[in-house]
Amino acid sequence: MYLQNMKKLLFLTLLSMSTIGYAQEKSAARQFWENLKNHCGKSYEGSISAGAGNDDFSNKKLTMHVRSCSDNIIRIPFFVGENKSRTWVLTFANDRISLKHDHRHEDGSEDKVTQYGGTSTNSGLPEIQFFPADQQTSRLLPNASTNVWWMTLDKAVFSYNLRRIGSDRLFTVKFDLSKTIDTPSAPWGWKD
Repeated sequence: MYLQNMKKLLFLTLLSMSTIGYAQEKSAARQFWENLKNHCGKSYEGSISAGAGNDDFSNKKLTMHVRSCSDNIIRIPFFVGENKSRTWVLTFANDRISLKHDHRHEDGSEDKVTQYGGTSTNSGLPEIQFFPADQQTSRLLPNASTNVWWMTLDKAVFSYNLRRIGSDRLFTVKFDLSKTIDTPSAPWGWKD
């Protein structure tokens, strides 16, 4: 009887441990977030792989710098040559990730077109998160109401993407995560 009770106790303990482990498994959004945070402080060079016709980006060095990471905010300045006006701001809340585009002038003041973006509608996948345009974006930029941004992240590449649904508009920039580059100076509106 003692041995039988011990077997039951062991079985229940193992079952309980596996249930707790399952309940504590990280969501896809959390995995994406933590994998991105692993790059905090690092900078990478990128190249355009779709939408290369944009003259603002042609023949310019493209740099992303995972500059600032906290529990729920990651800021990634995206430099196009000497233009340091763009920062992707990611926020994690309620198992969803939001993307906002913070645009600044050289003096640090906000551009009139700034803080547009969207929030993921589900937990996504550990390697990809989608951000459909939110209501604020629709009010600020009516033509961007059908924008969908997404970011991909694996061991080799981080990509930032934009598709305007119902149009041919597509933009993709990929960053090689296999080699870091020198950390750039602060983006416009930031202090070193």
